[in-house]
Amino acid sequence: MSDTPLVSIALPSFNAEKTVGDAIASIMLQTYQNWELLFIDDGSSDQTVAVARSFKDPRIKIIADGANKGLPARLNEAIDKSAGKYFARMDNDDICFPDRLLRQVEYLEAHGDVDLLATRALTFVTPGQVVGLFPFRETHEEICSHPWRGFYLPHPTWMGRLEWFKKYRYRTPGVRNAEDQELLLRSYPASRFACLPEILFAYRLRVKLSLKINMTARASLLQSQVRLFGARREWANLVMAALAYLGKCLKDIFMSFTAIRGGRAHAVSPDLLQKWEKTKYVIAQLQANKVS
Repeated sequence: MSDTPLVSIALPSFNAEKTVGDAIASIMLQTYQNWELLFIDDGSSDQTVAVARSFKDPRIKIIADGANKGLPARLNEAIDKSAGKYFARMDNDDICFPDRLLRQVEYLEAHGDVDLLATRALTFVTPGQVVGLFPFRETHEEICSHPWRGFYLPHPTWMGRLEWFKKYRYRTPGVRNAEDQELLLRSYPASRFACLPEILFAYRLRVKLSLKINMTARASLLQSQVRLFGARREWANLVMAALAYLGKCLKDIFMSFTAIRGGRAHAVSPDLLQKWEKTKYVIAQLQANKVS
């Protein structure tokens, strides 16, 4: 294995002691092993950092300065500290399937025109409660077909060329809970995106939507859309963005009174459920062996 990692994985974390162990374990179990994990704590007050330090692997770099700077600032910090050719995202409550990094590296190595690559994702509430699949768009044209509506490109699954991230970076301050959508909106005219059709990631959903968080994200994104569409003189996109904002806000208000995350899994095949069960099992075994 090379001393210089090909992939740098950013894992900012805040008060995630109950879930971050499984997230890190899913990185440890990747079939592709030439990576570094930049674990950046954002001022946690629980045992999040202790959980991260329980993994004894020199590829895991732990940064804990006690400050609370927010996700966009921490992601920019990870970009600055990355040594890899590729920069990948990971959230502290999600899980990678074992071939995630391998498939993304293979694709990016074979497609030099693609700047940013996501993967399809299974959605779940708890490891035992699968909900369904994250909305999927495969090609750049499909992903960017309605920029006023947003981009279906799940943020925690991203892997892209580090130079692209250095060029665009995350915007701070000014974007709250919509930093990924703002970055895509700002960069898509001069970039190339793609999403792998293979399901390589498990994306955790909230048990119940937070109306305050969602409304803040909607308003923050709309401000960015108004600024960027106005600067580009894309008046139709600007009008559609405003209408989409109103529609989504009304939907959020309705959904906030409904327990929407329960129920049976939709559009999840038996083979995928079997793959999910196997992934959970090997993660549990790694965690048990680590503390035994």
